[in-house]
Amino acid sequence: MKKIKSILIIVLIFPILGFSQIIEDLDFISPFHDGFAAIKKDNQWGFINSEGAIVVDYRNDLVTTKMKDYNYPVFSEGRCLIKQVRDGISYFGFINATGKTSIEPQFLNANNFKDNKAIALKLVKETVSRNTALDKNIVYYKYFEVTIDTNGTVIDYLTQKGQNIVLDKDYLRKPPKINSKQISKNVFIIKNKHNKWRIFTTKD
Repeated sequence: MKKIKSILIIVLIFPILGFSQIIEDLDFISPFHDGFAAIKKDNQWGFINSEGAIVVDYRNDLVTTKMKDYNYPVFSEGRCLIKQVRDGISYFGFINATGKTSIEPQFLNANNFKDNKAIALKLVKETVSRNTALDKNIVYYKYFEVTIDTNGTVIDYLTQKGQNIVLDKDYLRKPPKINSKQISKNVFIIKNKHNKWRIFTTKD
């Protein structure tokens, strides 16, 4: 009988001991968004789930979003913004809830998903001619404001005329500004260079 009681005590206690987790020395803990809370430690960010378990380990590529009380990364519709710097220029993409890259960093800027869409700046490279003396192509770069789905596929071009850009770190010291806004599931507004607004309606 004593042996049975001892076994029962071990069975009851073991799950508590086996699955308890203590996370210490955090600099910041955000409110929950989309089932996850951002945690900050030593200038790196990670995520915990509603049970307090770390689901995305600390990393330095998560992009923060300005909220009411603080700037911190958020999950929205299962995606979180990340940033990768190549040759001094920032490119934006997304990870999923396991921390795996779901959309490779390729956009010059992007915002969080809403109604399964996000606004992003798609970079396009155009070859206009070739310098035969140097044996090099002469290329230009421009970007378009687009909507993308959660796989990174472009759905709509919000701007029809691309914005020319010099793809150089001395010129692009910070990401270009997104001038479009989503005001409902299928309605976007776009500000032009004259500070006038245009309404763009998309399909599901």
